[in-house]
Amino acid sequence: MKILVLEPYYGGSHKAFLDGWRNVSGHKFTLLSLEPYKWKWRMRHCAITFADEVRGLVEAGGKWDVIFCSDMLNLAEFLGLAPAGVRKLPAICYFHENQLTYPVRIESERDYQFAMTNMTSALAAKQVWFNSAFHRDSFLGALKIFLKKMPDHQPIEAIERIRDKAAVYPPGVEKIGGRKNRVPGPLRILWAARWEHDKNPEDFFRALKIINDKGVDFCLSVVGEQFRDVPEVFGLAEKQFAGHIDRWGYQADRADYENALTQADVFVSTANHEFFGISAVEACLAGAYPLLPSRLAYPEILGLAENKEAARFYYDGSAGDLADKLAVLAERLEENDLWDDDAGIAVRLAERFEWNNVGAILDEAIKTVVKNC
Repeated sequence: MKILVLEPYYGGSHKAFLDGWRNVSGHKFTLLSLEPYKWKWRMRHCAITFADEVRGLVEAGGKWDVIFCSDMLNLAEFLGLAPAGVRKLPAICYFHENQLTYPVRIESERDYQFAMTNMTSALAAKQVWFNSAFHRDSFLGALKIFLKKMPDHQPIEAIERIRDKAAVYPPGVEKIGGRKNRVPGPLRILWAARWEHDKNPEDFFRALKIINDKGVDFCLSVVGEQFRDVPEVFGLAEKQFAGHIDRWGYQADRADYENALTQADVFVSTANHEFFGISAVEACLAGAYPLLPSRLAYPEILGLAENKEAARFYYDGSAGDLADKLAVLAERLEENDLWDDDAGIAVRLAERFEWNNVGAILDEAIKTVVKNC
């Protein structure tokens, strides 16, 4: 199968997804990509840019069976500008995120034109793939509310047209080396996320203060990508927990990031926004004990609805309950019983996301799309 891949923002999770899939796939990929820079301008111009590039490839004899793009592309616009033969190809649009429910600090500043681009791309696609059922459902639910704000000609029926061709295909993750012998010491807690308010660092540090005030000993690693405006709570926490810190800040080297995962006893998420949760899956595969809020896409990751054993890895989303569970884990670690004699359970629940498993599923799914056209 020959796949024409169009990725306007070839960085972060978008890049990791395509690189991981291509490394294990049996299909042939032609990748057209743009640097991960100024995402709004990428969404505005990429259809024109890619249409011109594809025209050159067609003139040189390029042929494909299917188009695969991310949600950053205005697919409808691209198809209108592309060469005739390319327009006839079935297209799959993969939603890593969407611009209708992606968090913004001030809702009134959200640019709804980008949400419309997401909608028209989904309508133009043969299939729409989401990285989680939570993402699919939250996007379609928000789309209905958004469209009802229109003064007239509300295309509400478009929601069901998108739903009918929507599918859920989680991303894969790279295999991570297992945990080595643990170095003695107190409970090692890891928080790994973007340093932004939607990841809710306030609740994480609030929980740490609770267990610290109770005399619970712990070591702390806080890693993740940082941007220009870092929430003030990080600077305050760095001072407050200075005596507990192992790692602090972005781990630019992949090996350093994986070391943070494999050295952690517990991985914590406090996110108020998460379309999937790659770092949580990676932490499980690295051997860390996950503590995840029972919201967003997290219940899907470890199959909370299907696996009663997974319930131990969830808290109710509050700082108080998180603190209680961290205190219990610290006590169990002292008794050498962190995992209730089953240290491999989180790995088993998460290993379905390794690329060796996910790649074959994606390969077969894209073959089915082409076959049914």
